Amino acid sequence: MPMDAVIIHAIKEELEKELIGARIDKVQMPERDVLLLSVRGNTGNRKLLLSANTGSARIQFTDNTYENPSEPPMFCMLMRKHLVGARIQSIDQPDFDRLLIMDLSVRDEMGVLTGKQLVVELMGRASNIILVDDKGNIIDCIRRADFGENAMRRLLPGMIYRRPRPQEKAPFFLAEEEQRMKICRRCSLSANPEKSIMESFSGLSPLISRELVYRCHGQTEYLPEAMSALKESVDKSEFEPVILMREGSPFDFSYMRISQYGETMELVNYPSFSEMLDAFFSQKDHAESMRRKSRDLLHKTKSARDRTQRKLNARKQEMEKADNREEIRKEADLITANIYKLKKGMASFSCENFYEPDCPERVILLDPLKSPQQNAAQKYKEYNKLKNAREHLTKLIDENTVQLDYLNSVLDEIERAESERDLAEIRRELISTGYLRTKKSARKEKSRPQGPLTFESDDGFRILVGRNNAMNDDLSTRKARRTDYWLHTKNVHGSHVIIVCDDQIPPARTIEQAASIAVYHSQARAGGKTPVDYTMVRNLKKPSGAMPGFVIYHVYETILAEPDEQLVMRLKTDH
Repeated sequence: MPMDAVIIHAIKEELEKELIGARIDKVQMPERDVLLLSVRGNTGNRKLLLSANTGSARIQFTDNTYENPSEPPMFCMLMRKHLVGARIQSIDQPDFDRLLIMDLSVRDEMGVLTGKQLVVELMGRASNIILVDDKGNIIDCIRRADFGENAMRRLLPGMIYRRPRPQEKAPFFLAEEEQRMKICRRCSLSANPEKSIMESFSGLSPLISRELVYRCHGQTEYLPEAMSALKESVDKSEFEPVILMREGSPFDFSYMRISQYGETMELVNYPSFSEMLDAFFSQKDHAESMRRKSRDLLHKTKSARDRTQRKLNARKQEMEKADNREEIRKEADLITANIYKLKKGMASFSCENFYEPDCPERVILLDPLKSPQQNAAQKYKEYNKLKNAREHLTKLIDENTVQLDYLNSVLDEIERAESERDLAEIRRELISTGYLRTKKSARKEKSRPQGPLTFESDDGFRILVGRNNAMNDDLSTRKARRTDYWLHTKNVHGSHVIIVCDDQIPPARTIEQAASIAVYHSQARAGGKTPVDYTMVRNLKKPSGAMPGFVIYHVYETILAEPDEQLVMRLKTDH
């Protein structure tokens, strides 16, 4: 559900307990629509997340860690200039609308104490984060609205800030009792009471409107009482942060228990709205962020993959033609055998095919512009060309097959990348293998190489997982000892997994856990049980000139394993 007015009101009450009087120490901007404020108050240091993302606009405390870009955006630099050192004086939700206004006091460049406002509008596609000075003028906003004909308001630096236009509906939680009950009774008589509630009141989401109707059990005459009970519980701040889970995945969230879905939904309660929002949005936000950041790299890699696939298909067609070269030689022999009855200008002729047991008639096409001798010579030449081409085509097809397999493995790595640094390393790998070009104008990236993902089994064995093909090579051929164990999903692209054994033999439980990690970090993550090969590192061989991440082995054992996210998260040590 979107952030409706009641959830924003509940979050406001939650924030006020810790933010009033708190000092803003740091401002970060990990995403283009997200601000992260580090605040210090009476209860300690907290991180306040402000998001204007269309699908996940919100304001909340967060304990999650976020990766910052190598260079902060200009909006982030501006916010640092105006917000660092500011103290939060109050938090207001005017007219029970879907926005919060934080009143700040901060000293300007001259050391004079002045007031500012940080406005967080949580209105779906119109969500925004706006900084306003003490005169009510916009200093800047995360999304500017210019003078286009579709703009509802003008949001540009220097302009006076005006709040969004109120909806032409009665505000459910602010309307007079008599007005509210009159509208409620009208809604109860409607053929579609849910739609009528949505059209009549502001402040109620579709989920809550459906829930109110559902609780009447088909007797809509009780709808006014149900709506009055909701108003009373909100006035008393009787909130219950809850996530609706469908088949183990977050589906929706609310400030009250939802019963309309019956047993198809599992309700999970949380101690605070911030924790609820973290649980609901963190995975979704990260996935969306990685999709956005990887879009260009994914497009270029797919283009290289598709280009290689086209080359491979064309060469396979040429190979099929080369495999049929004997038919061309037979035609040349038949032309030579019947040359005495052929003349220049003939487009075809029919003759007995002495290569077949019953010598059936065979029609052979000719080039009318050439003499019979030239037609025969042309076919012999084509036969010899195809004969020589077959060996060359075999080599090219093998190369294209290896390249295609490598690019598919890179696509899998991009899909599984967990951070911008992972994508940067994959990009460097593609540049080193010649699939991407280095931009002349691009500045050199100043990021230290990452180490492998590290885990520790329940038996105390360290498990290392490569993040990309280059790291897979480094792990398997250089860093791992010969007596360490190596695992990889069978016939499925994925990371190389190393069990650091220190000359010990890992117990079966450790191998099973490492196999589950291998499946989780492979293309089979969304599947069920998958075969995983494992062997000692000494049994691996890296062919000369092979693509990154490619090794061969002949001595191995296979175990069936399935991806277990909870196990992977529990064993992970490099959080």
